[in-house]
Amino acid sequence: MEPLRIGVLGAARIAAAAIVEPARLTGARLVAIAARDQARAKAFATEHDIERVLDSYADVVADPDVEAIYNPLANGLHGPWNLAAIAAGKPVLTEKPSASDAAEAREVRDAAARAGVVVMEGFHYLYHPVARRLLDVLASGEIGELRRVEIDMMIPPPPADNLRWSFPLAGGATMDVGCYGLHMHRALAPLAGGEPRVVAARAGERAGNPGVDEWLDADLEFPGGATGIVRCAMTADADRMTARIVGSRGEVSAANFVLPHRDDRVTVTAGRAERVEELGRRPSYAYQLEAFAGHLRGGEPVSTDADDAVATAELIDACYGAAGLPLRPRTRL
Repeated sequence: MEPLRIGVLGAARIAAAAIVEPARLTGARLVAIAARDQARAKAFATEHDIERVLDSYADVVADPDVEAIYNPLANGLHGPWNLAAIAAGKPVLTEKPSASDAAEAREVRDAAARAGVVVMEGFHYLYHPVARRLLDVLASGEIGELRRVEIDMMIPPPPADNLRWSFPLAGGATMDVGCYGLHMHRALAPLAGGEPRVVAARAGERAGNPGVDEWLDADLEFPGGATGIVRCAMTADADRMTARIVGSRGEVSAANFVLPHRDDRVTVTAGRAERVEELGRRPSYAYQLEAFAGHLRGGEPVSTDADDAVATAELIDACYGAAGLPLRPRTRL
């Protein structure tokens, strides 16, 4: 399979783990990069063997040698630059969430449909065997019918000047980490009678950053009667990214379902029997890039396309509304 030729927008810290290492593992080419600070782009390109440094994001999008775009910019810049890539006819692998709110996500989806290109939202965890195993155990009937889902997404606080605390750039704990827990609830929908809905939410604002949630807890309910909770925060002492799925005859849990390369354990408890399965430490980002390439080269479906992104954005908006916080603003280029 011919290697993908990827252009990178920005020299964000996440890019090293989310695209540089996966490209090395899968054979994709990183052919161009641009950043607001060109010196930073040059340093990033030198460190990570990116072929060329261009003057602007627009130059990367327009470059004829760039086949696909990777967008790891601040949340508020996902939507506008995803739309710019679509307008250039380029497929996009975008960091999550793909837009600032559901209305913008729908605009991205509709533009991608008209252009005939894919926008793949970076919920990389779903492509790893750990997440697949959680779903498979429930689907097998081993733990019975779904009763309860509990997900914790906690990280230490970013520095005070970090863009994840910026309301104009669509920051907040739910946007940054809570969206994983909401997405995992949605992944269970086929086994729970349909999509979950938010029934209540509580949140705490970041001091000095009005409208920005430093923590949020959301209570959810599935049409089949199961309930769930997503607890997310950017106030923790250490990372905690756990998923627990409780059925009528047992439960299955993951020690770190979002970053399984750190801890790939899945524990299944059914009746009095308990077992621990280890599903592999290969990075979830590598599986994600393989799925992106598989779609572009072979037409294979992707689980986190623009339609899926809209449904997740609607759930995020519902959390903010239930918690009494404003929706994230859109950024105009």
